[in-house]
Amino acid sequence: MSIAIIGSGFSGLGAAIRLDEAGHRDFLVFERGNDVGGTWRDNTYPGAACDVPSHLYSYSFALNPDWTRSFSAQPEIEDDLRGVAQRANVLDRHVFGCEVRRTAWNSEKSHWELATAKGGYTADILIAGFGSLAEPSLPAIPGIESFAAAGGDLFHSAQWNHDTDLAGKRVAVIGTGASAIQIVPAIVDRVTHLDVYQRTAPWLLPRFDRAFTAPERWAFRNVPGYLRLARAGIYAGRETQVVGLAKNPNLMKGFELLSRAKIRREIKDPELRRRVTPNFRIGCKRMLISNDWYPALDRDHVDLLTDGIQEIDGRRIVTADGTVREVDALVVATGFHVTDSPMFDTVCGADGASLTQKFADKGMRAYKGTTIAGYPNMFVLVGPNTGLGHSSMVYMIESQINYVVDAVTTMRRRGLRTVEVKQHALDSYNDRLQKALDGSVWMNGKCASWYLDAHGNNTTLWPDFTFRFRRQTRRFDIDAYETAPA
Repeated sequence: MSIAIIGSGFSGLGAAIRLDEAGHRDFLVFERGNDVGGTWRDNTYPGAACDVPSHLYSYSFALNPDWTRSFSAQPEIEDDLRGVAQRANVLDRHVFGCEVRRTAWNSEKSHWELATAKGGYTADILIAGFGSLAEPSLPAIPGIESFAAAGGDLFHSAQWNHDTDLAGKRVAVIGTGASAIQIVPAIVDRVTHLDVYQRTAPWLLPRFDRAFTAPERWAFRNVPGYLRLARAGIYAGRETQVVGLAKNPNLMKGFELLSRAKIRREIKDPELRRRVTPNFRIGCKRMLISNDWYPALDRDHVDLLTDGIQEIDGRRIVTADGTVREVDALVVATGFHVTDSPMFDTVCGADGASLTQKFADKGMRAYKGTTIAGYPNMFVLVGPNTGLGHSSMVYMIESQINYVVDAVTTMRRRGLRTVEVKQHALDSYNDRLQKALDGSVWMNGKCASWYLDAHGNNTTLWPDFTFRFRRQTRRFDIDAYETAPA
């Protein structure tokens, strides 16, 4: 095997398809799940849906004219990815139910060695497509493990237990982020009482979602260029937000006014209005979209609690003010390990150091979000500073895939055994990135977010227009790499 791909979500699956199209068919995709889909296979909680318009949140090489809504729900996105994989004929090179437990570079043999649930493998090239939303993050609350031991139902939003019936139960949800604002409205009518624990109020904007009409879907399928024109319009509209987010945060004030008006319109209780109003600049944390979050919080049997959780004692949740509330089920909607993924422990480079050790001093750093010094022939998809606060990650993923495919083509055309990014190229690139981030709302919006790592650096987001990242990754720039012949 020449190429090993870890993961079969948007990243890994897209890489497999584009490699196959380029004639590089000697790859295997290792997927710990039993199907493709990644995040959209695993996150099956009630109300799960995308917050990027469907026609932009899809591969440019596999546009779907049959999306039923402007913002698609999880089952439709998962089905779309499965259909794309089947039509591309790459499933024969997938190994499902095969978790990759460790990968290590063998300097003597110049290849990667993989220890998996189904045995050992070697590969000349490693493509890490495990993504940033793969490892759920549990809150470090004293006694949280006692909840299930006391007979309560406890699960993370990304590991929803569909065997648990919440009807007629007292339920608590920890978190008010992207998953929580979809879960709460979806379950509010089923439960007897709902407690929502909030650390920081999010900024919320309207969700302009609707079903596509039959004539629209006909036009998407049959009118030449119409679907791509619609996609381009969505893309252009999203890109305008970059000016406010990354260049001049003062331009975001209009969005704040829109959000404040939404609060006044949808919440009657003045005290609840106060608690849901953020105290930081919009965009500093992820901007969320919903039409039913505030109305759900305004229901009589829903309480929004802003005192921090001190401990969990069996099925009793104790907050910092001493209040005790007993519930039957606890949903943890606290996001994922993004800057400290457990997967980093399993990838070891030329000197034996894991990515966790590599990133310990300065945080996550990569060249063009894709290659890391000390890790030859390895390409990371959805790597450091490739995330977005305004648009579709699929666009960024495709940009990286273009770069990786050209790298593989270049290696084979030139007869190269290894390529490894030069340390000074990586450092210079990241210095420019951090300088560009200095004036952004993410660094100056006065909030604490998962965009920032333990060092206070933003190692997650791209601080510019996405077309500029596409331009940077259009070709593999071999001059930035140390190479060795085969």
